[in-house]
This record gives sequence, C-alpha cells and structure tokens, in this order.
Amino acid sequence: MSTTLDLAIELISRPSITPNDAECQALIAKRLQALGFTIEHLRFGEVNNLWARHGETAPLFVFAGHTDVVPTGPKNQWQFPPFTPTLHEGFLYGRGAADMKGSLAAIVTACERFMAAHPQHKGSIAFLLTSDEEGPAVDGTVKVINYLQEKGEKIDWCLVGEPSSVERLGDIVKNGRRGSLNGQLTIQGIQGHVAYPHLANNPIHGFAPLLKTLCETEWDQGNEFFPPTSFQVTNINGGTGADNVIPGELELLFNFRYSTEVTHTQLQEQITSLLDKYGLKYSLTWRHSGLPFLTTPGELVTATQAAIYEVCGYETTLSTAGGTSDGRFIAPTGAQVIELGPNNSTIHKINECVNVKELDSLSIIYQRILEKLLI
Repeated sequence: MSTTLDLAIELISRPSITPNDAECQALIAKRLQALGFTIEHLRFGEVNNLWARHGETAPLFVFAGHTDVVPTGPKNQWQFPPFTPTLHEGFLYGRGAADMKGSLAAIVTACERFMAAHPQHKGSIAFLLTSDEEGPAVDGTVKVINYLQEKGEKIDWCLVGEPSSVERLGDIVKNGRRGSLNGQLTIQGIQGHVAYPHLANNPIHGFAPLLKTLCETEWDQGNEFFPPTSFQVTNINGGTGADNVIPGELELLFNFRYSTEVTHTQLQEQITSLLDKYGLKYSLTWRHSGLPFLTTPGELVTATQAAIYEVCGYETTLSTAGGTSDGRFIAPTGAQVIELGPNNSTIHKINECVNVKELDSLSIIYQRILEKLLI
C-alpha cells in the first residue's frame, strides 16, 4: 500500500466526530515534526487546532483542512463499519474518506516528498488544521486566524483540501464561495377558532403573499464568477396540530446564498422593508455564517490549473458553487484561497468512500503545486 493510503487508513480509523479530534492532529504533527516543522497545538473551547510551520520567510503557503467528521448515521446501513477503513473494488470506505481525511493524507505525503527533494525551498509551508469545521465553526479556523494576525503572520497562498471534484479528480477547483445569511422569522397573529376567523388573525394567511414575493424576487443577477443570489425557506412551522384552531404564530427559517453583487446588510434591509410593507407583526434574528470570497486568476490558480493538467491530462474548471468552507475565514486576510480535493459524491453519506488511485494522483498534484510556487 502507498504511504498516502496508509495514512488515510490511520486517520479514518480514529472516530473524530466533531468536535472530537481523536488524536488525528497529533498523528499528523508527528509526521510534520520529523520534517522540521514548528508545532503549535491551539485549543479553544472543546476544539483542537494545529498550526505547524516550516520556514520563516515569505511567501507563506498554507494547507488548510479539518480532522473532524460528521456523525455516521445508522451504522447498520453501512456496507462496512464506518470507522473500520475497508478497501473494496478500488475504493477506500469509511467516514471521512472523502471529507477530508483522504486529502489530509495526500497533503502530508506530498509535503514529505517535496521537502525531501527540495530541502532549501523558498518561502514557508504551514498546516492549519481544526476539529471544528463540521460543527459550529466558532472555535476553529476563525480563532486560529485571529491568533496568527495577532502574531503578524500573513498567509499568501492557501489550499483547502475540501472535496471539490465531481466527475473525475481535479475537474473542479473552487476559487471562491458564496456568502451565507440565515434568518429566523416569527410572524405573530392571534389564535382563535376556525369558525370565528373575524376574532383571530391567521399569520400563515398574512405571510403567504410575502412568501410569493420573496420567492419571485431577483436579488441580483450574479456575475462572471457567481450565480445570482438565491433565497430558500428551510423550515416552516405553524399551528397547534388541531384542525379547528387558527394558529397564533408562524415560525420560519430561511437562507440566502449570496454573490459579491450584494451585501448581507443590503439583504437584511430588503427583508425588513418587505415585512413592514406587508404590515406584518414580526420578530426577526439573523445569523451571518460567511462572507463571499473570490480568488481571481493569479499565481495560485495558475499553478493549480497547470498541476492538474500535468497529472491528469485535462483542464480544470473554476467554480464558486456549493456550501461554505473555512476558506471564508482565511480569504479576508488577503490570502489567495482555493479548494481542491477528491470526488465529493459520497460526502456526509452512508458508505462514504474515495478512489484509491485518485488519492495517489491528488498527492502528486499537491506536490506539483508546491514545486511551481516554492522552487
């Protein structure tokens, strides 16, 4: 078995369900320490974070990722036990195989080969790992970035090993992500008997015209890098469960995935204005979980595209689609940020798996990127 596969198996066998790291970072730190990295274990709350750096000069290239995984779901539905890494028909099965212990293993072995071949490389290499990416993401990467900024450390290039590939390895590279804005809305009415609607005020009826407007509104038209901003209702609840009671409240959760053509403040103002326009009595709270970010073509994107073509023989496509990632905490520092990892078709699913051959190819791609930027 390859060293990349060996390490992936070791990592997957550790049940690091968020925010538990299950000593994954210690395993990686031991490998990096052998290469001469300075190791800092940073714990915030219940979250373990690792900052490991080799070199003291610019430019600083950072590999970022997470050692935590999502819960397994019903274990009896897995073909193989989720924390017993299993090889089957060319795939490695286990929770975290694709998201993202496979790419963590590929990053480590890529770095080992690169440093063995180029011990006097220019600049610096660092690892930023957290066990809080799949959870609330409040004591992980965001806290490490604050710590680094206080120390005056500036990241130039950052590669996040999130699973970005769709049909084949490296076909998609994320060079940005949309922003995410969540709203919790309560529409207040007056509860009453369905036979006496004049004595009640149905919040569902009052909100229905506004919901139609929200679903039909064009928030922006997007741009060459981002699709138009989207609005989606994620939860809606109203009523007592009885068929003869007009509800007194309607509760609603919704989300915006927004482009760089609009700000979260503008979206909040638009929603508030519409609620007031329709004369609704309401309470509304917001949770802003990430700004949009974009890495335009430059040294990092060019190196990544060239490395994928050299290893895989085809062009990659840049994309800003999908959910949020910890890149949203790194990009505001001025760093160029991209995401490149294995196939994402099984992430968070029963029977999560990764193609074994692609793990080795991914490790070579990572190594080529380092060579293009740091020698």
